[in-house]
Amino acid sequence: MHIFKKKSRIILSYVLITFGIASYTFAWSTLMLPSKIVGGGVSGMSSVLYYALGLHLPIGVMNLIINAILVIIGFKVLGSKFGANTIYGIIASSLFFILWQQVLGFGMRPNWPFDVTQFGGFMCAIIGGAVCGAGIGLTFAMGGNSGGTDIIALILSKYYNISPGKVIMYLDIIIIGSSYFVSGKIENVVFGYVVMVTMTYVLDMVLDGNRQSYQILVFSQKNKEISDAITKEIGRGVTLLDGEGGFSHQQQQVLIVMVHKTDKPNVMQLIHRIDDNAFISVSKTQGVYGRNFDKLKM
Repeated sequence: MHIFKKKSRIILSYVLITFGIASYTFAWSTLMLPSKIVGGGVSGMSSVLYYALGLHLPIGVMNLIINAILVIIGFKVLGSKFGANTIYGIIASSLFFILWQQVLGFGMRPNWPFDVTQFGGFMCAIIGGAVCGAGIGLTFAMGGNSGGTDIIALILSKYYNISPGKVIMYLDIIIIGSSYFVSGKIENVVFGYVVMVTMTYVLDMVLDGNRQSYQILVFSQKNKEISDAITKEIGRGVTLLDGEGGFSHQQQQVLIVMVHKTDKPNVMQLIHRIDDNAFISVSKTQGVYGRNFDKLKM
């Protein structure tokens, strides 16, 4: 039974990774490319080459080639730090680019499936960046990724005292800025930066929302009963601390419990059921690491 559940989780994670990558490449193919808006990452590099070379080599093929080169270099410099999810993400994103553009013709044929240029570049940048951010956020949340400039960032950070995040940001700025030499329009460069900001914001929202946890403090004379109920009914561990009222100087136990956002309503209802006069403090946490929560990564 345990093995079956583990396999089910793995299958579900890959289904969600695939859906996230499909959404990301769909937004890129249908909204950004027809408007000649270039974003960051390897997809942005592929877009610049797509317009600059004039060969119109499919972006999916260029995306696969560039990522393959980066992975080979990464293997030689960093060693075996790339898991199956990275390879899967690279192949999936390349195939989806080919599916949307070459097979289905999205963004490649006039008015197919609709003329996105009627939205205007700014709206295409906002909508495209939001959908891309949501798709990549879902992919990251499930432990996947689509390769790309993070490999370059890891290589540079190995030899220089610079964070990978800054390297990725600088690379995106350069890639988007280079789109000016392709389109000759400064507004397309601005729209590219709009995509970058929107995508980053939505991506963080998806990741933070997925991992959002709460710290609940309960001040009640029935904390022992509440503690037992949370453990049995919710399946969450609790901590009881000895406290003293600052005014009354009465001894009282303080209950602390960390819960995911999905468990929060159940815990609140349980507390109210046992002691509707309990004093409760609820606060969002920046991060919770340990058993049944996030794994601390150094």
